[in-house]
Amino acid sequence: MSEPSDDPPGAEHDARPWHYDGRNGNRWRPILAAEGDGFRLIGEGWESGIYHWADLTALDDPAGRAVYGLKGEAGWRLGFDGSPPAALSVYLPTASCYGGVFDRFGLVRAATVCAVVAAFVLFIGLQAPGWIAPYIPRTWENKLGDAMIGDFGGRICRTPQGIAALDRLKAKIDPDGMARTIEVANIPMVNAITLPGGRIIIFDGLLQQAKSGDEVAGVLGHEIGHVEHRDTMAALVRQLGLSVVLGGFNGNVGGYVNGLLSLSYGRDAEAAADSISITRMRAANISPADTAGFFDRMGGGARKSGKAAEAMTWLSSHPLSESRRAAFANSAQKGHVYAPVLDAEQWQALKGMCAGDRDVEKGFPRLF
Repeated sequence: MSEPSDDPPGAEHDARPWHYDGRNGNRWRPILAAEGDGFRLIGEGWESGIYHWADLTALDDPAGRAVYGLKGEAGWRLGFDGSPPAALSVYLPTASCYGGVFDRFGLVRAATVCAVVAAFVLFIGLQAPGWIAPYIPRTWENKLGDAMIGDFGGRICRTPQGIAALDRLKAKIDPDGMARTIEVANIPMVNAITLPGGRIIIFDGLLQQAKSGDEVAGVLGHEIGHVEHRDTMAALVRQLGLSVVLGGFNGNVGGYVNGLLSLSYGRDAEAAADSISITRMRAANISPADTAGFFDRMGGGARKSGKAAEAMTWLSSHPLSESRRAAFANSAQKGHVYAPVLDAEQWQALKGMCAGDRDVEKGFPRLF
């Protein structure tokens, strides 16, 4: 067997490869004999192989030399101190560029492509729920809403005068019955939520902050807009996932109701719901100016008056903007005579329904 070689780069044997067999630290100088799709390494009194060209892998080398490893053989190395002979270069694998495709593509181009892909994925993530929601069967949505409303238990307020006032409000703002049910819950939060299946719940805290039935009519019309566009289902799909709808409730309906309180429908959905509310108020001859005032108090006005905490429950699920408030204010027709949706007695009956219901549960429910 030939003696190990310690020839430095540039020695007279540059055209011959050097080789480590991975079994010891000896550096051999064999002859490489190509044979079809492989090669043998031949030394003095020894030879090894056949090795297949396809099993070679190009390795990085700090000195810039052509160095190759062998698949499945740790420490096996074949290298050339100079360039490999031209006759062998066609068989030897080329070194991979660091970063692969991205480095060959270029940093700026790669970054641009990644940004476009990320933006597309984000767009699909935000828009897909709106595309999916209309295809969810109404029966499934109704089932989910029915289960959720059950979690309000004995907190639904009912008095004869209050129900009559609520029915009057429903008849004016929702004559086509878009909402399956509209209820008032004895919960001291300034909020109103739309459950799946067209179930709307107005919290008593909102009634206590409202100054007229017209303000409540505007809020109710807005919630009906969410029912019409199935915004709640789209928001649930986006935030809680399809498992809410397709995977059953798993005894966590309360968690889903709690999640509804923090849902945000997005600027476009809120504006569309406002538009529906304004249209319904115009058809019912209800002034939208009062709703603009409510929005003002729940937004900047509430913060300035030190009542930000009261406003935040509404703002968390119905983010306001000056353009939304202005849409209601500007839709009021100057000189037009509007009729209050509720007279003073009816308004007081609606506002005092929870206080007048002796059987309703009081205070904050554990669910929230």
